[in-house]
Amino acid sequence: MENILHYVWKFRLYTNDMQTTDGLPIEVIDPGIHNTDAGPDFFNAKVKINGELWAGNIEIHSASSDWVKHKHHTDKAYNSVVLHVVEKANDKIYNEEKRLVPQCELKYPQHIKDNFAFLEHANTDIPCHNFVSSMSPIHITSWMSYLLFERLERKTKHIFSLLERFNNSWEDVFFVLLTRNFGFGLNSDSFERLALSFPFKCIQKQGDNIKQIEAILFGQAGMLNETANPDAYFLELQKEYNFLRTKYTLTPLDAFIFKKLRSRPTAFPQIRIAQLAALLYTSQGLFSKIISCEDVGRIRLMFHVNASEYWQTHYTFGIASEKKSKYLGDASLDILLINTVAPMLFAYGKTMNNEALCERSIRFLETIKPEQNVITKRFGSLNFPLTNAADSQSIIQLKREYCELKKCLHCRIGHKLLTTR
Repeated sequence: MENILHYVWKFRLYTNDMQTTDGLPIEVIDPGIHNTDAGPDFFNAKVKINGELWAGNIEIHSASSDWVKHKHHTDKAYNSVVLHVVEKANDKIYNEEKRLVPQCELKYPQHIKDNFAFLEHANTDIPCHNFVSSMSPIHITSWMSYLLFERLERKTKHIFSLLERFNNSWEDVFFVLLTRNFGFGLNSDSFERLALSFPFKCIQKQGDNIKQIEAILFGQAGMLNETANPDAYFLELQKEYNFLRTKYTLTPLDAFIFKKLRSRPTAFPQIRIAQLAALLYTSQGLFSKIISCEDVGRIRLMFHVNASEYWQTHYTFGIASEKKSKYLGDASLDILLINTVAPMLFAYGKTMNNEALCERSIRFLETIKPEQNVITKRFGSLNFPLTNAADSQSIIQLKREYCELKKCLHCRIGHKLLTTR
C-alpha cells in the first residue's frame, strides 16, 4: 500500500483539502525528492502548515503505528521529518528528540485506488494490455525512446564494472562481452565464464595462428580433455593446448557447463567457439576497428566469418558430417551487433564524452532488424512499434524491468492508466 501513497504524494494526486490530524490546513509547496535508499521517503520538501512554511523531509506509512514499528522514534535521521503522511492515523508519533511530528491522512480519488488494485491483482503478464490500444502513439513512442536509453545505460553499468576489473582495458572488456554474446542466450553465462577463465593477452599473442586460438578456447572450455572418437585434429589441438596451458598457467573449465539441449547442430557450443576463434583470427584489434567505423554494414562484414576448415565437415570433435559452411547467420550477426557493438559504442562514447559515438550506437540499432522472440511478439500484438532493433530493445527493457517486476507505478503507461477515470 505504501507504494501507491508514495506515488500519489510524488505526483500530487491527492485531494485539495489536506489538513493535519489536528485540523490545521496543509499546502504542499514542493513534495520533495523521492528517496529509494535508507532514510525518509522524500527529501527537501516544503509544506505550509497553518500558513507557516516548513522545509525538511517527508515520511510515508500505511499507518501511524508503523513509525514506532520501524523504530524511527529512536533514529536521529528522522528528526528532520516535518510531516508524516499516512493512509490511516491511529496514533500520535514523536521523533528521537521527543518532538511531536505533524501528521496527515492522505486522501485521493477512488478511481486511482481501483486502477491500482486492478494492476496489482491482474492475472496476466502485461496487466495493462487492454488499455494500451487506447493510448496515443506519440505517448508510446516517447516512452520507448526513454526505455532505449535506459537499457543502454543499464548495459553501460555492466561494461563499467568490467572496466574496473580489467584496469580500463577496453580490448579485454570487449572480448568478454563478445564471447558472452556468442553463447546466444542458452550458453551466455558459460561463454562469459570461458572469457574470464584466461587473460585475453593469450589470444593476442597467438593471434596469427588459428589453431592456437582454437586450442586455447576449446581447451579452456574443457572440450580437449577427452573425446570418444579422437581424430588427428583433436589430438593436434590437445597437444597445442597442453603446451599453452603450461606456458600461461591455465586452468580449464568443465565441459558440461556448455549446453546443447534443443539446439540445432549449427548452434552447438563447439561451432560457436570455432566461429569466435575465426573472428578473433581474421579481425585482430576488432574493438579499435569498430570504434573508427561509421558504417554498420562494414562492421557486419567483419563479423561475417566462417569457422575453420575442420568445422566445415564437423559439428563436434571426432564425428564427420556432410560438408557445410559454418558462417554466422544474419540473425546471429544481428544479435552480436545489438548486444556487443551498440552497447560498447555507447559506453565508450560516454566515457570519452563523445556524443557522436553514443548517437552512432543508436543509429546502428535503428538500422538493424528487430529481434524476434516471445517478448517482442507479445508486445507486437498490442500494436507496439517494432520496426528495428531500437524498438525491440525498448520493448525488452519494458517487459523485464517494469512488467515482470510489477513496477507499474514507474511506467508511463501505468501512470496514464492509474489517472484515467
